[in-house]
Amino acid sequence: MTAPLRNLITDVPGLLVGNASDPDRATGVTAVVFDRPTPAAVAILGGGPGTRDTSLLEPEMTVDGVDALVLSGGSAFGLDAAGGVQAVLAEHGRGFRIRDMTVPIVPQAILFDLLNGGDKHWGRKPPYFDLGAAACEAIAADFQLGTAGAGFGATTSTVKGGLGSASMRTASGFTVGAVVAVNAVGSPLVGSGPHFWAAPFEQNGEFGGLGLPHPWPADALELRIKGAAPNQATTIAIVATDAILGKAECKRVANAAHHGMARALRPSHTPLDGDLVFAAATGRKPLGPMPVAALAEIAMAAADCLARAVARGVYEATSLPFTDAPIAWKDRFANR
Repeated sequence: MTAPLRNLITDVPGLLVGNASDPDRATGVTAVVFDRPTPAAVAILGGGPGTRDTSLLEPEMTVDGVDALVLSGGSAFGLDAAGGVQAVLAEHGRGFRIRDMTVPIVPQAILFDLLNGGDKHWGRKPPYFDLGAAACEAIAADFQLGTAGAGFGATTSTVKGGLGSASMRTASGFTVGAVVAVNAVGSPLVGSGPHFWAAPFEQNGEFGGLGLPHPWPADALELRIKGAAPNQATTIAIVATDAILGKAECKRVANAAHHGMARALRPSHTPLDGDLVFAAATGRKPLGPMPVAALAEIAMAAADCLARAVARGVYEATSLPFTDAPIAWKDRFANR
């Protein structure tokens, strides 16, 4: 019998998720750890990404699988987080074997959360290596959404951002899931009201069940940009499936999943954000007799899950206790 879904990326068999957060610094790390080397790819559509070890994900590169994927706050400082995840995985003998050495393969992406009010004066040792190690040690099937992990210090142009996740099963029986740190340059909301752009994809009232606004607000299409310049953002995500895919097919899924980000955030993929999607395939279920159709269905599901995950991350967020930080959706709209 098929197990019920948690509506988390961990519904995809073969992976677990861990969060670690630093409330005083208003930042954090999220690690997705696979139970074995797993094919993965990345698609970057933002103009200002921050990444580590993503070149090896291209289909022509030698390494076939990753041990973990990491999302982190901290801008470029946060790239230390993958080292912490690597250290923990190496202790467990995980990684790419080179003679008597083992190197865990841990690509990473970061978002900009340096101006959210938290204390970022950390001197010569940013906290991200330790946060990465703590996130890896905390992996489980259940994990916190909202103001947690890589989404702890995340913001958008209108409300607090956060960590979101969603999952679904396709008509062909594949499980697909997404996890995203929503730190958008734009807005997840239609105009100045409480309705989410992702409303058409919502399932079971997972982010309030409000649907789209009626009548359509006059300010719905007004441009809303975070900060004085749109370089204080980046939304980073991981989508996964239990299908048997290679790196090239994962790349197709990552590309398609960006449509979910674009449906849920307006604007997205701007010149100065680093909007990025990783895609991974844990290899439990073959594509079957019509592989192209099956891949298209998985890609569509990845986009839908990512749109829902974006809205859930915002819906589940709680406000930061700092003057300049945007208020959370629930604090602003829950009683309306």
